[in-house]
Amino acid sequence: MDATTLCSIGELSRRTGLPVRTIRFYSDSGLVAPTTRSPAGYRLYGLDAQLRLELLRTLRELGLDLATIQRVLDRELTVAEVASAHADAVDARIRVLQLRRSVLRAVAASGSGPEGIKLVHKLTQLSGEERRRLIDDFMDGTFGITGSAGAPEGDRAAEAAMVRAATPELPDDPSGEQVAAWVELAELVGDEEFRARMRRTATRQATGGGLDIESEAGEGLMDLVRQKVAEAMESGIDPLGDRAVPVVDDLVHRFAEVFERAPDSEFRHWMAHRFEEAHDPRVDRYWRLVWIVNGWQVVPDLTPVYPWLIQALRGGRGA
Repeated sequence: MDATTLCSIGELSRRTGLPVRTIRFYSDSGLVAPTTRSPAGYRLYGLDAQLRLELLRTLRELGLDLATIQRVLDRELTVAEVASAHADAVDARIRVLQLRRSVLRAVAASGSGPEGIKLVHKLTQLSGEERRRLIDDFMDGTFGITGSAGAPEGDRAAEAAMVRAATPELPDDPSGEQVAAWVELAELVGDEEFRARMRRTATRQATGGGLDIESEAGEGLMDLVRQKVAEAMESGIDPLGDRAVPVVDDLVHRFAEVFERAPDSEFRHWMAHRFEEAHDPRVDRYWRLVWIVNGWQVVPDLTPVYPWLIQALRGGRGA
């Protein structure tokens, strides 16, 4: 090799923009060894050393450690292999940072104290697998494998499958609302009283309790219920007062027509009972939280209209 193709460490520093001490460190580490030395013992570098140094700098800027870079330079690993592995690592880091950002926003919005912050952090730090295990434990604890008295095993399994099909999955970049919903959901599924409520709901349906009254009545009629009762509540109408009578009478007659029943007092009590069965605030809350966590469109909340309507049906003075 001609001496004119070689350059000193100072010239190499000017060509690459790297400090002399950095090049010397890489050289002493064996990452970019000098091509030869001058008669006076000074390091001389060829084009291959310059190319290795430029690749080394690029890989370092991408966050690779020196051990991995050594393997690339020695051709034990290809740049493509290393890039793929580190891209995955960067993706994972981004997900962690996105989740941390969402947690901080949720904490800021809620004004949580120290214990609340610890709980939010603990529950959101769970891996995807750990979060699924939390829900699986809820499924097993709620529905079990052998079923319960009065609930056929097959029907109970079908009910569990329906709930499992809507498993909450916290996204990689959740909103503050989704983080808050996940934390509330995680607390809810660990509560034994709530599990008992879910079991009762499943048992009622598995033993022939039928669908909830809103499903049987149909979307159109339930939209009307929501509208009429919401208007009555906004107007400050007492469900036990005279002003509630025409509102409730109209709804009772509409339901009686759908269910092919006489709109008498017996039917009113039947309606009240069915709405009470359909209305379990904590079960309703569970499904609403699932919808929020999964980023699905949240259905209009019927819960506020139920207590007013049930009270009017049971204690009103309608026909």
